[in-house]
Amino acid sequence: MDDLAEWISRAKSLDAQAFDVLIERYSARLYGFLYRLTGQREDTEDLVQEVFVRVVRTISEFEQVGHFDAWIFRIAMNLVRDRARKSKASQKIPLAEWARGQDKEVRDPEKKLEFVEESEKLQAALNELPDLDREVIMLRHYGQLSFPRIAEILKTPTGTLMARAHRALGKLRAALESPT
Repeated sequence: MDDLAEWISRAKSLDAQAFDVLIERYSARLYGFLYRLTGQREDTEDLVQEVFVRVVRTISEFEQVGHFDAWIFRIAMNLVRDRARKSKASQKIPLAEWARGQDKEVRDPEKKLEFVEESEKLQAALNELPDLDREVIMLRHYGQLSFPRIAEILKTPTGTLMARAHRALGKLRAALESPT
């Protein structure tokens, strides 16, 4: 069975196997998305687990099968926002820390340094973006969501999000191309 609607229906009946399938299907994407927002493995693991706890608690209320991606990523985004509000910490995106973990494949020390420097530059540029622009970029490129799905999550018109993403990517490109 590979039909999402069927798995959701079974999950609504509290079928443990259905929840296992949904977790398997979405955990990697959620983990990648949340890790890029938090930069902390433990926080990310806690958040992914909390997302699925909320899915289990509220799946009976879910009605639009075609919008499951948007629903589950909205839960994730709300959890990150709640956590940021509670800790009163800014939502910095620690890509440089992530990049240091990703550069293990790069053997040339010069290329490693270049990789980390570019990641730090990208992080700084992302942190300069307005919150909504940064969220759009993160959902689109790290959450791998379509603009219509992002519009559902952020409750913002698709055209507005596309324009924001275009401007934000331009700012990121300019920041990465600048010599400083």
